[in-house]
Amino acid sequence: MSRIIQFREAVAEAMSEEMRRDENVYLMGEEVAEYNGAYKASKGMLDEFGPKRVIDTPIAELGFAGISVGAAMNGLRPIVEFMTFNFSLVAIDQIINNAAKMYQMSGGQLNVPIVFRGPTASAGQLGATHSQALESWYANTPGLKVVVPSNPYDMKGLLKSAIRDNDPVLVMESEQMYGDKGEVPEEEYLVEIGKANVVREGKDVTIVSFGKILKEVYKAADKLAEDGVEAEVIDLRSVRPIDYATVLESVKKTNRMVFVEEAWPLGSIATEVTYVVQREAFDYLDAPVRRITTADTPMAYAPTLVEAFLPQVDQIIEAVNGVMYKK
Repeated sequence: MSRIIQFREAVAEAMSEEMRRDENVYLMGEEVAEYNGAYKASKGMLDEFGPKRVIDTPIAELGFAGISVGAAMNGLRPIVEFMTFNFSLVAIDQIINNAAKMYQMSGGQLNVPIVFRGPTASAGQLGATHSQALESWYANTPGLKVVVPSNPYDMKGLLKSAIRDNDPVLVMESEQMYGDKGEVPEEEYLVEIGKANVVREGKDVTIVSFGKILKEVYKAADKLAEDGVEAEVIDLRSVRPIDYATVLESVKKTNRMVFVEEAWPLGSIATEVTYVVQREAFDYLDAPVRRITTADTPMAYAPTLVEAFLPQVDQIIEAVNGVMYKK
């Protein structure tokens, strides 16, 4: 049996179920307790679990991230919520220099079973410092796992898997998806970290993406279908580790690929995946791989410039037509 719930409810259900299952799990962050979370993604959790396990913090990301890294080293399983991953830059030393490297530096003696979660990328007119997609920054760090759910089902299943993982996992969400609704089973389930999902079957071109920008990909795929182009759409779900096998299998079938990503072009996830595709499936490609990213500039505030900054449906269709007809 399943029911329709909001993305934010999927977040709360995953955390609550894992806190009931394991008393070592706790939630810490700004406004997660008394205010029920900045996006109401921890609604009711303070009442159920109390202030020792649902902990409001000062605006001090470096401090509460460091506290939780130390707690994880001593056997607890913290969930650290950043109000936005833009604010995680204040805590980047704890995430990259401590959480990611402690297992290796301790000779395998110390695991760091910690989850860092919160919204990433743009959310409308929030300005340049609140609109950055930082997935590729963190995915570039050995010792971290990074997942970017695109729907309530994946959100709940990936977050539960992340909480149970013995390594640090970043769960990067979107402010613009918290109200999205989707089908989620009543029974318990997990979604495997590092396993992509073919969300739409097709034979003409492979479109790879992840996170909220998949909404634009779906719209583009629908329009392409009206013109007789059957796009296969892959939701990576995880950007470290990346499921290269699923992407390569699809490309070998369709012989064409477009990658759509809400991130700057230099050093992006698209850069890495397209490199692997041309290395491992070059003989199967009938056209060069194309990618669509955000503009290579800080995000502006004006709505027209926001639209110009982000990948759009027309850009995706143009790129697909380009690989279909080698324009």
